[in-house]
Amino acid sequence: MQVPLALVTKYNRPGPRYTSYPPAPHFRPDIDAEAIVRLLQEDNLQPKLGPLSLYVHLPFCRSLCYYCGCHMMVTHRPEKIAQYLKYLAREIALVARWVAPERQVVQLHWGGGTPTYLAPAQIVGLMEVLRAHFSFADKAELGIEADPRGLTKAHLEAARQAGFNRISFGVQDLDLKVQQAINRIQPYEQVAEVTHWARELGFESISYDLIYGLPHQQVAQFEQTIRRVIALGPDRISLFSYAHVPWKKKHQRLIQEAWLPSPAEKLQLFLRAVELLTTEGGYRYIGMDHFARPEDPLSRALDEGTLQRNFQGYSTHGGTELYAFGISAISQLRDAYVQNVLTLPEYYAALDAERLPVGKAYRLTEEDLLRRHVIMSLMCHFRLDIADVERRFGIAFAEHFADALAQLRALEADGLVVCTPEAITVTEIGRFFIRNVAMTFDAYLSVPSDRPLYSQTV
Repeated sequence: MQVPLALVTKYNRPGPRYTSYPPAPHFRPDIDAEAIVRLLQEDNLQPKLGPLSLYVHLPFCRSLCYYCGCHMMVTHRPEKIAQYLKYLAREIALVARWVAPERQVVQLHWGGGTPTYLAPAQIVGLMEVLRAHFSFADKAELGIEADPRGLTKAHLEAARQAGFNRISFGVQDLDLKVQQAINRIQPYEQVAEVTHWARELGFESISYDLIYGLPHQQVAQFEQTIRRVIALGPDRISLFSYAHVPWKKKHQRLIQEAWLPSPAEKLQLFLRAVELLTTEGGYRYIGMDHFARPEDPLSRALDEGTLQRNFQGYSTHGGTELYAFGISAISQLRDAYVQNVLTLPEYYAALDAERLPVGKAYRLTEEDLLRRHVIMSLMCHFRLDIADVERRFGIAFAEHFADALAQLRALEADGLVVCTPEAITVTEIGRFFIRNVAMTFDAYLSVPSDRPLYSQTV
C-alpha cells in the first residue's frame, strides 16, 4: 500500500501514543499509597473478576544507548541488581495480598532496561517469586525483552526454564555507522545467532524492535536492514519512530542533530520500510508501529476484536487489568492508573515502610472512561459503533462529540476515516494516522504545558 507523502507531512505533529487515556503526563502525585490499596481491594471484590496481565520493570543495562528513551540505569555492580530483586519480591508480595487468588495471569512481560542483564539463575528465581504469589493460566503469554549483545544461550535456556514463550530482541538498525552513532554495536551475525538459539529452544514468538529516524540513516541503507530482518523471519516487528528529546533525556545530546535525517527523509524511511515489510516480507500492518505475520495471534486478535492497547503497545488480551512492578512501572486498574516512583531510594524507602511505592496516579472520571472507550476502540478495532457507545454511556453521540466530529470531517476529506450516523471507520490508509484520528477525541490536548509532552505522530 502506498501512503502519500503529502498526507504524512500534513499530519505529522506531536501527539500521544495512547497506551493510556488520559496519557501519563496528566497523572498526579497527590494520590497516596493507602488510596491505591483501597482501589486494589475494590478491584478484587467485583462480582465478575477478569484475568490479569503483569509487567516487571528491570532498569539495569551494561552500557548506555544514546537514543534510549526508557527509564534505565547503567551498572556493573551485581550487588545492586541483587538488592533490587530483593525489593521487587517485596513489592510483588505486598500487591498479591489484595489480589483474589482465583484471578489468573494470562500475560506477563519483562521490560527495561535489559531483563537479560540478570544472571540466568536470577531470571529463574524472579519467575519463581511471581509464581509463588500469582496463579498463571496454562497457556499464558510470557514475554521477555533481550539485548543480543552479551546474551548467552544459558540466558535463553533459563528464560525457557522459567516458562517464557515469547522474546523480543532490540535490533534497532543493522548498519555499523548508525550503530556507532548510537553506541550500540551488534553485528548481523550476532542477531542471527540469538534468533537461531531462540527458535532452537522453542520460543513460540520472536519479535524485533527497529527504529527509524536514527543518526546517519538513509533510505538505501535502511532498505538493507529491513531486507536482512525479513530474511531472519521474526514473527512480529515493531517499527518505532526515534523521538529526539534531549531536553528530557540528557544523554541524547550525545547525538548531534546534524546527523539526524530531515523530517522529509525520516518519512521516506518509514514509508519504504512499511512497503517492504508488507510486500516482500508478507507482514500484516496491525496499526501504528506494529507488524505481524498473518497467522500470528496479534493478527488473529485484530480479526476477532480482542486487540487491546496498554503500556507495552498492542496486546492480544482484551479486558485484563495490568499490575506492574518495579521503578517507573505503570499499572492499569479498572478505573485508575498508578505509576511507581522513579528512583531506587524512593522505591526502597516505601517498601521498607511496607507501603506501595506509588509516585503518581490518576482516577478516571466518567468522562475519561467514555473517551478512553472511544479512543481505544478506534486504536484497536479501527471502527467505532456509535449506537453501542450511546447505550453504554447514555449519551447522544453527535451532540456530546460535536467538536470531535467537526475535526473528523477534515480527516474524512483526506480519506483517513469514513463517518456515518452508525459508525466511524478508519480506512486502510487511515491506520497509519490512527494517533491523529484518536486525538480528535482527546480532551486533554488543550491543557497548556511549559514543555513538549509528545513525540511526532509519524
